Amino acid sequence: MNIMNNGRLGFDELDELVRPAPEVVEFEEVANKMVSRRGFLGGGAAVGAGAFVMGSTTLAAGKALAAGATESRLAFSMVKANSLDTVTVPEGYKWEVVASWGDPLFSNAPAFDATTGGTGASQELAFGDHNDGMAFFSKDGKQIMAINNEYTNEKTLHANRGDGMPATADDVRKNKAAHGVSIIEVAQRGGKWGIVLDSPYNRRITADTAMDITGPARGHKWMQTSEDPKGLVAKGTWNNCGNGQTPWGTYLTCEENFNGYFTANDKDYKMPEAFKRYGMSTEGRYNWAMADDRFNLVKEPNEPNRFGYIVEIDPLDPTSRPKKRTALGRFKHENAELTIAANGHVVVYLGDDERGEFLYRFISKHKYLAGGNNRDLLEEGTLYVAKFHDNNRGEWLALTPKTTGMTDAEISIHTRMAASKVGATTMDRPEWVAAHPHKAEVYCSLTNNKNRGVKPNAGGDATPAGGPNPRVKNNFGQIVRWMPMDSDHTHNEFKWDLFVLAGNPAVYDDANAGSKNVNQDNMFNSPDGLKFDSKGLLWIQTDGNYSNEKGFQGQGNNQMLVADPETGEIRRFLVGPKESEITGSAWNAERTTMFIGVQHPGEEGHSHWPDGGQSVPRSSVIAISREDGAVIG
Repeated sequence: MNIMNNGRLGFDELDELVRPAPEVVEFEEVANKMVSRRGFLGGGAAVGAGAFVMGSTTLAAGKALAAGATESRLAFSMVKANSLDTVTVPEGYKWEVVASWGDPLFSNAPAFDATTGGTGASQELAFGDHNDGMAFFSKDGKQIMAINNEYTNEKTLHANRGDGMPATADDVRKNKAAHGVSIIEVAQRGGKWGIVLDSPYNRRITADTAMDITGPARGHKWMQTSEDPKGLVAKGTWNNCGNGQTPWGTYLTCEENFNGYFTANDKDYKMPEAFKRYGMSTEGRYNWAMADDRFNLVKEPNEPNRFGYIVEIDPLDPTSRPKKRTALGRFKHENAELTIAANGHVVVYLGDDERGEFLYRFISKHKYLAGGNNRDLLEEGTLYVAKFHDNNRGEWLALTPKTTGMTDAEISIHTRMAASKVGATTMDRPEWVAAHPHKAEVYCSLTNNKNRGVKPNAGGDATPAGGPNPRVKNNFGQIVRWMPMDSDHTHNEFKWDLFVLAGNPAVYDDANAGSKNVNQDNMFNSPDGLKFDSKGLLWIQTDGNYSNEKGFQGQGNNQMLVADPETGEIRRFLVGPKESEITGSAWNAERTTMFIGVQHPGEEGHSHWPDGGQSVPRSSVIAISREDGAVIG
C-alpha cells in the first residue's frame, strides 16, 4: 500500500487503510436499535434501554412556521442546492475573493505561479493552502485575520511533478510552508477586500516555526528529541483544522490529523501501541522524511508526541512565539470553543474528529480577570470527557491521576487512552463546538460515522447506536445540543437533545430522512463548521458527500446554512463550488462583512474556481456582504 498515491483520500479513509478495524459481531443486535423516521416525527422512540428525544423547539419548528405562528428570524431567501462551479449566495448579497493559496504577503514575493506551484522560498512569503478555521482581530484601526492552512493539494502545489508528490528537499520545504497559519492584515480599498502587502502583522507560521511546549507535558521524557533534548520547544504545526479565540486577544489553532506526516523506513520497525491508537503509519502522506529526519519514526521516535495540541498564537505581536497548550489534551483537535463560566473559570469545549472518539471539556485552574493578565490561563486546569446517557442526561468525567491511573503528563499526551479508561461515550466524529452567546447552551456537529454499530474505535471501544449517536452506519450526521445544569459551564452534569438529524427525505422515509426540521428544500449531510453570530443564530457548514447521487441525490455541493435555535428552522444560505468544503467563519468589527473559507475546490479535478476558465483551482477566503451594506448576523 502506498499512502502517497492516495493523496485525495480524506484523512479518515487513510487511517482505515493503515489501520483496518475488526468487524463487530453483534451488528444485527445493534441494527435492531435503529430509530425510524416515524419515531423521530412522533417525538421520540425507544433506543436501547432509554428513549431518544429530539429538542422540543426542533419538533415544533416545521408545524409552527408553516402555520405562520412564528415569525422567521432568517431574513433571506433560501438558496437552492446546486452543483455549479461557483459560490451561490441569496438575492441581495454578494461575495468576493479576499485571499487565495499562493497570494504574496509581501512586495518582494513573486506572483503566484500556477505552472509550478512556486518554490519553498516563495511559499514562505505567501498565503498557505487549504484554508480552514479563522478569526478576526482589530488593533489601532488595523484589521488582522488569523487563518489556518490545514493541508495541501499535491497536484497543484507540486504541479511541476508528474505525480504531484515532493521529490526534492525544496519540494518538502514548499509543502511544509503551505501548512500552518497565515496571519494577514486586510483592508477594503476601492470597495474590495484584500491583503495589505508588507503589513508588519503579516507572517507565516509553518511546520518549521519554533513553539514553546507548556503545561503537563513540558519536559516529559516522551517529548524529548535529539534536536530538543529537554522537551521544551517543538518545531512547527500542521493539519490546522478549526480554531478558537480568547477574550484576551489570542488565536487558538487546532492540530488535527497530525499522524499522517511520519514515516518509518525500516522494515523491522515495530509500531508502538500508543502510536496505533493515534493512527500512525510507516508511510507518510507527503514524504517529508526525505528531507527532515524528525519525520522519520526510526530516528525520532518521540516526535509525534509533540503534535496534536491546541496552539495559542498572539496575532497582534509578530515577535511572539506560539505556545502548545498540552493541558488541553492531545488528539485530533477540530476546534476550541472558549467561554467564560459565571464563576470566572475559562471553559474550553473540544472535539476529537475521528470515528468513535470523544468530546472533551477543559476548565482552567485560575479565573479570568477582565483587564488582567490572562495569558497563561490555558496552561493549568482539568480535562474532562463526556458521558451521554440514553435518558437525555450526561456527565463530564474528570481525567485525573485518580480516575485514570495515569500521571498528568501521560493524560495530556495519551488523552485518548485516558478517556477510554473512564468509559466515555464514543461519538460520530465530534467536529466544531459552538456555545450560544446569550445562554448556557452548547452545540456540537457530529459529522458522520459509517462505522457506527459496525466497528469499534481505534482503541477497541464499542460504538453501539444510541444516545446522541442513534443511527447505525451514519452517513448524514447530526448536531447534538447540551445545557449545563444550573446554567453553569463548570457543572459536571448536563441535559442533552439532538438539535437536528441531517438526512435526505427525498430518498428515504426512515431515520436517514432526518429530523422534522429537515425537508427537501434545506436538506444536507455532514455538518462540520459551527459558529454563532451576535443574534444567536447558528451558522452550519458542511464537509460531506457532494456526489449528488444515490442517497445524496438532490443535496448538491457542500454548503452553509443558518439555523434558529429557538424554533429549529434551518435555511440554506450558500452553496460552494465543485468538490469544495465550506469551513471557517469570522466577521469584521462592524459585522457588515462575513468571511468564510472555501477549501480544496476541485479536489477530484473538476473545478477551476475561483478564476474560472482552465485555471488552477485554489483554496480561498471570501468576503460576503449585503448589497445594502447592512449588518450580517
